[in-house]
Amino acid sequence: MDLSVKPGDDFYTYASGAWIKSNPVPAKETRWGSFNLLRDFNINAVKDILNETAADKNAAPGSVKKRVGDFYAAAMDSATIDKLGYKPIKKDLKRAGSVKDVNGILNEVAYQKTAGIASPMFGFYVGQDRKDVNTMIPQLSQGGTTLPDRDYYLKDDARSQKIQQAYKAYITKLFTLTGTPEAKAQQNAETIFNLEKKMAEAQMARVEMRDPYKTYNKFAVADFSKTTPNMDWKSLMAKLKVTGEDTILVNNPKFFTELNGLLTSTPTADWQTYLQWNVLKSSAPYLSTPFVDANFAYTQALTGQKVQTPRWQRMSSLTDNTVGELLGQLYVEKHFKPEAKARMNELISNLIKAYEIRINNLDWMSAATKEKALAKLHAFRPKVGYPDKWKDYEGLEINRKAFFQNVRNAGEWGYKDMVSQLGKPVDRTKWGMTPPTVNAYYSPVMNEIVFPAGILQFPFFDPNADDAVNYGGIGAVIGHEISHGFDDSGSQYDKDGTLRNWWTAEDRSRFEEKAAALAAQYDAYTVLDTIHVNGKLTLGENIGDLGGLSAAYEAFKMTEQGQSKEMIDGFTPDQRFFLSWAQVWRGNILPEAAAQQIVTDPHSPGQYRTIGAPVNMDAWYEAFNVQPGDKLYKAPEDRIRLW
Repeated sequence: MDLSVKPGDDFYTYASGAWIKSNPVPAKETRWGSFNLLRDFNINAVKDILNETAADKNAAPGSVKKRVGDFYAAAMDSATIDKLGYKPIKKDLKRAGSVKDVNGILNEVAYQKTAGIASPMFGFYVGQDRKDVNTMIPQLSQGGTTLPDRDYYLKDDARSQKIQQAYKAYITKLFTLTGTPEAKAQQNAETIFNLEKKMAEAQMARVEMRDPYKTYNKFAVADFSKTTPNMDWKSLMAKLKVTGEDTILVNNPKFFTELNGLLTSTPTADWQTYLQWNVLKSSAPYLSTPFVDANFAYTQALTGQKVQTPRWQRMSSLTDNTVGELLGQLYVEKHFKPEAKARMNELISNLIKAYEIRINNLDWMSAATKEKALAKLHAFRPKVGYPDKWKDYEGLEINRKAFFQNVRNAGEWGYKDMVSQLGKPVDRTKWGMTPPTVNAYYSPVMNEIVFPAGILQFPFFDPNADDAVNYGGIGAVIGHEISHGFDDSGSQYDKDGTLRNWWTAEDRSRFEEKAAALAAQYDAYTVLDTIHVNGKLTLGENIGDLGGLSAAYEAFKMTEQGQSKEMIDGFTPDQRFFLSWAQVWRGNILPEAAAQQIVTDPHSPGQYRTIGAPVNMDAWYEAFNVQPGDKLYKAPEDRIRLW
């Protein structure tokens, strides 16, 4: 803490100033804070497991240990990987570079998707139908670009131009590494950038994409094909290994009509280059050192990261991303205790009680809408730690001697696994994150809140800490995920997860008015020189923070400590609660990474998550005696109360 600062002037520095000063961003990172410390602890825990399994000569063929150990051992065998150069993708580059016509282009797009190579041109996935949540449906999404957001193609300020140049240099470098002459490689970079820019122009912005109705466009396959004469979706879907489906969901139909035009207005030679680029960019991190270094140089331009993340760390993360539920079994055995799960279940149940009290006490919502909100709250399904049923990756081949092929096999296996869900009941046991993940999520279509084992550790959670610390940490995280069910987007889904209105018109209008005030509060926060937080892009997460911290405080006040005035280390229970919240969000971030975060991340920067919710809570003012004249002071009538 930095006690020289008044909490009412700068609560972020007051709570964490000394830590922030003495913990600069390490060279291998782009930001450093509580989340990163825990992620660092976890990735080291994962590394120990992986080293142990990779060295285990007695693991039975086909066992969890053997498969995880073989994947990691192959990934760490950089001598073999370096010897191969770009040989693993020669055949792919040749095939992608020899497409002759529109049909050939589309065949190659489908092949790259189904073979686990890349996802050119557009996104394709299988997921729940938001208006019929017991049905899995094929879904199409805008895509085709490489830079982190469409804005990077469309803006021409100095920061965007610098990134565009770095991107073109990256394309040029990868092509030259495969023997393309420098001049031709530079020409390829211009071709790819210009084609992707046209796709970016057809994309909707991230804020628009937050609207679940705007992105819900259901078509009969035959009707959708009429809007894209160059793309017959019945035959294209068969190539995507989907047969017998007559309807499709599309998040941005305009994107596909534009893409349809690009198919014939763009020379086939340009599409060849673009398709080769998709092979190159998706393979580069798994090829020899010159490719990996080129990939890092591009990352560096985007994020400002000083040195490359060590190979063991990249490959530990890759193992988690690829066979996470095999690795997860070994991780929870060592790092997740049954008592942590029991304590979490108790905290969740207390947070739901607190939320119920808060909904009943809302002065802006009618009884009719409250009844529906409570029904939704009581239908929430919590998942804690790890899945009840582990994914077994049956049929996925892993060879200790063939790293690149393992990555490909996993991509192809994952695609098949996804498509195989069509025509089957929705699997409600499935998890969207692996057990070692330091994060949590809410799924609107499942109406579930999910907390992987990875986040259930200090500073979020410590079974031995006092309630103030746990409720200000993991309690607020639980409340945050519950609040996603009631944020600007999640609140449009009902208790069954169906996209269906359950509000009276008056209540919805009051909610939207409050949400707009919260968006305006965050819009005013400056991040870098002229860059501000985007209040509309971050609205869902900011509602999550405000609702979550308010509910966590309510739940904390039901505990023995919450009702006492007993000081610990000179701080009251309420002060410890808010300090725990603040210290979760402490951190440092590189300016390049901060600039990228504002464009692409729906979360506000940590310093504003620290203060954004408390300045709307009377309890925070009382806890730290914040008075008019203090910089963070908001008059009681201006404090935003949502949930």
